[in-house]
Amino acid sequence: MARKDSENQKKSMSKLFRGRASFKPLNTGWINENVACVREWIANIFFYTKNGTTVMIDAGYNYERLREKMSWLDIDPASIQHILITHQDTDHVDALETDSGQLFRDAIVYIGEIENRYLIGETRRKVFHGFYKLPRVKMDNQKVLLKDGQVLHIGGISIECILVPGHTWGHMVYLIDDQYLFTGDTIWFGADGGYSFFSTLAEDNKLAVRSLEKLEKNIRARKKPISIITGHTGWADDLDFVFTHRKEICKPFTRRYSDPEAPFDGYIEDDDTEEKARTIRLVKKRECR
Repeated sequence: MARKDSENQKKSMSKLFRGRASFKPLNTGWINENVACVREWIANIFFYTKNGTTVMIDAGYNYERLREKMSWLDIDPASIQHILITHQDTDHVDALETDSGQLFRDAIVYIGEIENRYLIGETRRKVFHGFYKLPRVKMDNQKVLLKDGQVLHIGGISIECILVPGHTWGHMVYLIDDQYLFTGDTIWFGADGGYSFFSTLAEDNKLAVRSLEKLEKNIRARKKPISIITGHTGWADDLDFVFTHRKEICKPFTRRYSDPEAPFDGYIEDDDTEEKARTIRLVKKRECR
């Protein structure tokens, strides 16, 4: 999606969602010494660094401030050689678009084999209960197609791929080093816990709920501390909080499904600053209540 299309989407989504208290992205900064975040309007992209290797999780919008905000974290876009994509929605992949700044032109892109069908035009991504088709994203990067349960090793980093269809047909989440689960648009955190992500943006809401149930069983069975990191509503490590409402779908146009701590308009980034990025750790969701 061209940069002008990203700007148009920003305007339309801002108008549609302002005052709904639906999006509460993390600001740019570090969760800890391994995990960093860049805020792009209402979406987050993440970076995981270990032993000198940095893996990027999702690529965000076709966003003109990405290089600037990465510099706040002292991450050089040229150093990014591996990008994990949870799903192909424009707010998660557009920095790879051929019309983008091409900051990551040499990076290898890892994406689920089912999700790749959107990228090659075999199927179209539909939202708002099938009434609207998102623009197709086109990229030239080398791709590695992933299967459910596959484990990758990149520079000593272990990455387990877990298929969670529903939001999109091939949505993947990534468990990195058995400690950090990057969930993309699988889970939405409200003030009272986690829900299945927005009903209006899912291909199949019932499937999304079943996938979340399966994911919960998978994560709890590991019986170890795991941080759950979402694409739009921050992170948490209390699994009871994370999966509190996993059978319930967030309906963003219903007042019940809102977070009073969320900004009135998530597309206004005035509180995302370099000073904060360099000095303040990004606290987990439970601590914000």
